Amino acid sequence: MAIKGRVWKFKDDVDTDAIIPARYLVTTDPKELAKHVMEDADPTFPTKVKEGDIIVAGKNFGCGSSREHAPLAIKGAGISAVIAESFARIFFRNAINLGLLIIESPQAAREIMEGDEVEIDVDKGIIRDMTTGKEYTFRPLPENLQRIMKAGGLMEYAKERLRNAG
Repeated sequence: MAIKGRVWKFKDDVDTDAIIPARYLVTTDPKELAKHVMEDADPTFPTKVKEGDIIVAGKNFGCGSSREHAPLAIKGAGISAVIAESFARIFFRNAINLGLLIIESPQAAREIMEGDEVEIDVDKGIIRDMTTGKEYTFRPLPENLQRIMKAGGLMEYAKERLRNAG
């Protein structure tokens, strides 16, 4: 599977309050949450982001509270993937459970710049920065997590397993 998109760059320690401020947690509607995604980090972000865009960030992306709203808001905004040096563990698991592609690639996260166009080969573990021509590798998700991602998240995976069991 290949993904292409334009990059939006963020710093280290982007917490879940920056991803989706607590004042908007009155809904779980991904499209409503998307209207406010990353607005505390960049107030114009929700109006600039386009379907298929990619977030690139530093260390500890998604730290803070364990709210599932954070990856839900990112996915609702049409972000196809988040590349970071590292992820907070609970955000990592929430993203997988909701079907948001997350990739740990420290070198790519440091070197890819905002506005670059990148292509991700999810199966081969390769990120190509089409703007600079540089290529980066990452360790693909374990097979069991890949199955969850391909199904669209944990709930869809569970439904699929139940359908196939009977």
